[in-house]
Amino acid sequence: PPMSETERAAIDAGTVWWDAELFTGRPDWQKLLGTPPPRLSEEEQAFLDGPVETLCGMLNDWQITHELNDLPVEVWDYIKNNGFLGMIIPREYGGLGFSARGHSEVIVKIATRSVGTAVTVMVPNSLGPGELLLAYGTDEQKKHYLPRLASGKDIPCFALTNPFAGSDAGSIPDSGVVCKQEVDGKETLGFRLNWDKRYITLAPVASVMGLAFKAYDPDGLLGDTEDLGITCVLIPTDTAGVEIGSRHDPGTAFQNGPTRGKDVFVPLDALIGGPEMIGKGWTMLVESLSVGRAISLPAQGVANGKLTARMTGAYARIRRQFGIPIGQFEGVEEALARIGGLTYRMDAARLMTTGAIDLGERPSVLSAILKYHLTESMRTCLDTALDVHGGRGVCQGPRNYLAIPHACVPVAITVEGANILTRSMIIFGQGAIRCHPYLLTEMRAATNGDLATFDRALFAHIGLTGSNKVRALLLGLTGARLASAPRTGPTRKYYRQLTRMSAAFAFVADSALLLLGGELKRRERISARLGDVLSHLYLSSAVLKRHEDDGRPAADLAWVDWALSDSLVTIENSLIAVLDNFPMRWMGRLLKWVVFPFGRSYRVPSDKTEHQIARLMLEPSAARDRLTDGMYINTDPADPVGRIEHALERTLAAEPALRKLRNSLKKRIPPYASEQAVTEGLAAGVITDVEAQRVREWAEAVTDAIQVDEFEAKGASAQRAGFARAGEA
Repeated sequence: PPMSETERAAIDAGTVWWDAELFTGRPDWQKLLGTPPPRLSEEEQAFLDGPVETLCGMLNDWQITHELNDLPVEVWDYIKNNGFLGMIIPREYGGLGFSARGHSEVIVKIATRSVGTAVTVMVPNSLGPGELLLAYGTDEQKKHYLPRLASGKDIPCFALTNPFAGSDAGSIPDSGVVCKQEVDGKETLGFRLNWDKRYITLAPVASVMGLAFKAYDPDGLLGDTEDLGITCVLIPTDTAGVEIGSRHDPGTAFQNGPTRGKDVFVPLDALIGGPEMIGKGWTMLVESLSVGRAISLPAQGVANGKLTARMTGAYARIRRQFGIPIGQFEGVEEALARIGGLTYRMDAARLMTTGAIDLGERPSVLSAILKYHLTESMRTCLDTALDVHGGRGVCQGPRNYLAIPHACVPVAITVEGANILTRSMIIFGQGAIRCHPYLLTEMRAATNGDLATFDRALFAHIGLTGSNKVRALLLGLTGARLASAPRTGPTRKYYRQLTRMSAAFAFVADSALLLLGGELKRRERISARLGDVLSHLYLSSAVLKRHEDDGRPAADLAWVDWALSDSLVTIENSLIAVLDNFPMRWMGRLLKWVVFPFGRSYRVPSDKTEHQIARLMLEPSAARDRLTDGMYINTDPADPVGRIEHALERTLAAEPALRKLRNSLKKRIPPYASEQAVTEGLAAGVITDVEAQRVREWAEAVTDAIQVDEFEAKGASAQRAGFARAGEA
């Protein structure tokens, strides 16, 4: 099908990596396992242990979100003075020069403490003036702006989204017309800009703004082309005609708002990269987005996974109903397993992708996979955590560590490419073209009229399809026993099954491409389902890679089994849905017989696996610590997270004494009745004074941990209460 210029720029953006290997149908597992895992430098680890830990200790998310609706002044100052806004800026310009892994770890830790603060830090280090300047800026622009951005002297924002151009950002109506204007007594060539932007993070406090607009030259001042294309410019926000300061309310406290400009003049040297970059703005944006989208939002998703995993497991251990911890109920075990399995898979994908970026990749397709699946998994983790916590997670207040992150989920779901669009159009639509061994060559040859190149690529494409057809059928008939695996032991079967599904995916995808042609572009459900297959092949690869990089700990096999079983079922269901709904129904049935000759092959995670995961999450263990590594943790009983950690410690310490009391007194011992039980136990010599104190500390800690916040009645609530009292009188 024909491609627009914006589509062409998106297709050409970034690089492909393991995603291309999956498209061949023959993934080279040794190649993946031989990739070095990402490591933190000494400086990055010191920053995490020092300034990041200190910053997290300064944050009170309730105060930030519900009282100030902003970060406290001292937090803003600490962020600026300690380089948080310049993590991606090289040291030569005064930045920290962090790796992708280091950058990601900082966002993870902060986001487990305060989403609003994490967003404030992540935006200058993601898609924005800093990254665009590094990639495209002139030497003069870098020398002027990068030190100011790194030190926090300038607060940046980037204005792209228009009320009439959201996901279709290439159609922005914001314009700039080439003109001449007198500046400081000298006639200067530049652009007169008019724009109306919204949803711009940090806009209300920004001192320098990146702006995307469509450039026009109706008077031919730059040449004989009138429509010059999308262009990016840097504008100090105190420039005449720039309007900022208003705010949107996205449900959390980060600064976000509209910006408008009326007849704002900027000289040509304000264009990012200078005049030679006129019309190349879309390419600049999608290139930068491919990296930023692979780091910031995935880190936020992982952070919420880690937070919900640790807190929900601990809460399910200290909260008792019917005389036992609620974590021992099978329904709650299922919920805990879902949180734990998703968190392990999310973190594995984050680590593998940051490792690829640090090796020089700019993963455009993988960034879309991570953005979609990690934010959706975050949503599932938070919803599930609220199910387990019940009213304790619903009622807002300073004690609640779930409500604010849960309210922020829609922000991550919608920004940097809405998730519906990302799944239905981008992951496979872009992935098929970029990752396929021959498709992009075919499209370019067809566009250029190069018949010889087109024929070579097409017949190679058909040959690959035939090869994968045979492999998919043989692997299906033999249960993947013919597939090789780089490892023996418990994970061997997963390498084999993923190889089988890679061959099946490659065959079905190629069949759809060859049979449907340009129509496939309009078949978004097929594209979305094939995108799900590609995504879960990648996510599953990351799970195996993480288990290998961690030294294959036996305790982590429960996470691995859950994540891979869930992914294989998703892959199978998605392929079957494609084939059951294939436009050529008879062909769909034929393809289905080739890929699944004996019907369905995979099962959802077993009850045994989910029971093992729940046990890991209910008590401290090395596996639990690996799962939640990188989040901010303390044991301060006055802290929202520390209160639960403290109660878990006291619960485990008191458990032996409580067991003695229950066996001796033959009754349940809830916290509110613990003092009477302690008195009887001491009198009978069942427990010692030390054990009695542990039970008292347990009762106090758990009672405090399960409480919810309450507030003075205000407004209509107070009025209704007054009416009720009057009625009673």
